[in-house]
Amino acid sequence: MVISLLAIDTLTKCPIVILKERNGERILPMWIGVLEANAISRALSGITSVRPMTHELLTNIIEMAGITVSRVEICGLKDHTYYAIVYLNDGGKEIIIDARPSDALALALRVGAPILVADEVIEQSQPAEVQAEFKHSSEQGDKWKELLEKLDAKDFGNT
Repeated sequence: MVISLLAIDTLTKCPIVILKERNGERILPMWIGVLEANAISRALSGITSVRPMTHELLTNIIEMAGITVSRVEICGLKDHTYYAIVYLNDGGKEIIIDARPSDALALALRVGAPILVADEVIEQSQPAEVQAEFKHSSEQGDKWKELLEKLDAKDFGNT
């Protein structure tokens, strides 16, 4: 999947990230925290800090340890809470780390790791009719496009 949109939900005033299949039409919307949205926005924009922020620090530690991030996966949904796993490769040994999805996304963007979402998570989060409506609604697509074009990293806090 890829990050299709990062914006502020006009109803809740909370940041929302929308993942979309790279070669498909299914989506996964997730409301996230302001700090995590800022980290994702900075990674999408290629912005780095003079001093490392948390996700940059984690990236530096992983790289200096000679470990790679092979992929991240949004793997579960329970009681309206998403779960994610970061898969690390340490010289052929796979290490599985529990993570918040927003943190996993921010990390994946920094290291260029693939973003996966389990099929059952998409099915649980969005009924088929909602997926179809999003896919076929050009009006909705234009709304998201307009929001994305107006997006600025400072909308998510201090950069």
